[in-house]
Amino acid sequence: METISLNPIVFAAPLLIALIIGEIIYSKLKGHTKLYYWKDFLASAGSGLATLLLNPVAKFIFSAILFYGVYNLFNPIVEGVRINLLGYEAFGWAWYTWILALFLNDFSHYWVHRCNHTVRIMWAAHMVHHSSEHYNYGTALRLSCIAIFYKPLFYLWLPAIGFHPEMIIVCMGVESVWQFLLHTSYCPKLGWLEFLLITPKQHQVHHATNLQYLDKNHGAIFSIFDRLFGTWKEFQEEDDINYGVLHGPNSYNPIKITTYEFKAIWLDVKNAKSLKEVFMYVFGPPGWSPDGSSLTVKQLQQKL
Repeated sequence: METISLNPIVFAAPLLIALIIGEIIYSKLKGHTKLYYWKDFLASAGSGLATLLLNPVAKFIFSAILFYGVYNLFNPIVEGVRINLLGYEAFGWAWYTWILALFLNDFSHYWVHRCNHTVRIMWAAHMVHHSSEHYNYGTALRLSCIAIFYKPLFYLWLPAIGFHPEMIIVCMGVESVWQFLLHTSYCPKLGWLEFLLITPKQHQVHHATNLQYLDKNHGAIFSIFDRLFGTWKEFQEEDDINYGVLHGPNSYNPIKITTYEFKAIWLDVKNAKSLKEVFMYVFGPPGWSPDGSSLTVKQLQQKL
């Protein structure tokens, strides 16, 4: 088996659309008039459409060129068998290989997602997804058309160690579908599953602007990596959660939302007084300033 054509997002698309429509109807029946705001929803849909249009380009670059290039380079065919440069046979298609690939895929997602929040130039792209002040399935559509071009770089080590590129692409699709399903406030806590998986309640924490919740719960499917690396935060039912970003574009224009933080970086870089400041404004944590006039999330949380 050399290639597979399954795309989880394509197969799940009718269900995801139905969930958006169902949530809108349910929120109206329940009188939750503030759950969806049409200008906000259209901004999310516009960002999603731009990402959808550019995704084939990104997929070609990374799946057809980089993923396969790395896979072929590190797993050359020797006497009809792909042998990894470390000396073992490249992984096949067994069910347990799929489980391992999904788990390691989530590990990759954790780190790219964590970097999205702690490296300012990456936050400039990822901020788009957090810019909505509403938490619903529509917000799941608000994706960065820039992040899709660098995110796969964090997954390149998987084909390098012997996972077939198609397997990684499918796992990334599963990850995306699961991430979509997390964007609802109607799902209650799921008991013991909360210990194993990232659930909607846990992802509400991730989208919150409440100071104690900032930069928490970066996982896509499994919660283990947040627990291991110190970014786990339990959802507290008594908390009144606010969504969005601390310093946002205050706009429903997808172009302004997409470019907002990049413009802010450019202005900071123009006013920088040293190469160190330039570096920190671009690659340091969001909120960093040389004089403490603005603070990072860690600095803010230290004041709690």
